[in-house]
Amino acid sequence: MPVAVRGGGEKLWMRRTRAGDIVAWFGWLVGVAIVVASFELISQVTIWAFVWDAPAQGADLIGRMFPPRWSYASQLWKPMWDTINMATLGTGLAVLLGVPVAFLAAHNTTPSVVFVRPTAIFVIVFSRSINSLIWALLLVVVFGPGTLAGILSIGLRSIGFIGKLLYEAIEEIDTTQVEAITATGAGRGQVLAWGIVPQIMPAFAGITVFRWDINIREATVLGLVGAGGIGMQLQASINVLAWPQVTVIFALILVTVLASEWLSARVRHAVI
Repeated sequence: MPVAVRGGGEKLWMRRTRAGDIVAWFGWLVGVAIVVASFELISQVTIWAFVWDAPAQGADLIGRMFPPRWSYASQLWKPMWDTINMATLGTGLAVLLGVPVAFLAAHNTTPSVVFVRPTAIFVIVFSRSINSLIWALLLVVVFGPGTLAGILSIGLRSIGFIGKLLYEAIEEIDTTQVEAITATGAGRGQVLAWGIVPQIMPAFAGITVFRWDINIREATVLGLVGAGGIGMQLQASINVLAWPQVTVIFALILVTVLASEWLSARVRHAVI
């Protein structure tokens, strides 16, 4: 820590040196300049009349959404059930594909650090870099509208999530247990089954349930691009300006998400 000496020989502890203070102030100056330039750029492409009118428009929209048309709820149970199934089957598909990728990506279980591990990590990064909504846009073109595109979209998006967290858990296992089992003459498969898998099972269960909880939320919007589920009903109601129906859909999505959050929390608490 820098020290400044006063005239009487008294030492004064300083947070930074004078050069450090100059660098810090220069950094703040650059940051402020970037913010001002960004605001100026945004202002040039913003229609401020719409911004000032937004509170009135928002209040008018909320007024149109009430009272909710609760009779419409009878048409939503099947789409919501499809949404839950999309999330569940998509998560299952991601587990089937993501677990092998995780073992291939972990440096202590991969058969080849030079070739296989970089390929597995590339698969994980590629999956995580594309949002499920973009996957749905592409897969609806390939497979047509419906829940199949939604299931595949969620599965392809979730492979990277499950693979990344799981391979990190594999790399953090206690190696002494693996060494003890190896010392008994156990083969590679036996070491994997008895030395590695038991250690990562709590993490695997938590990761899977957590991802399923996230997928419930993501599945509710995939219907906006034709991937099935409650999102298609939401898009249809918005298209015809049936705002009381939109309120009912929002309420059903909220209840479903709260239920999935409670269930996933209970499962994680029971397992971990």
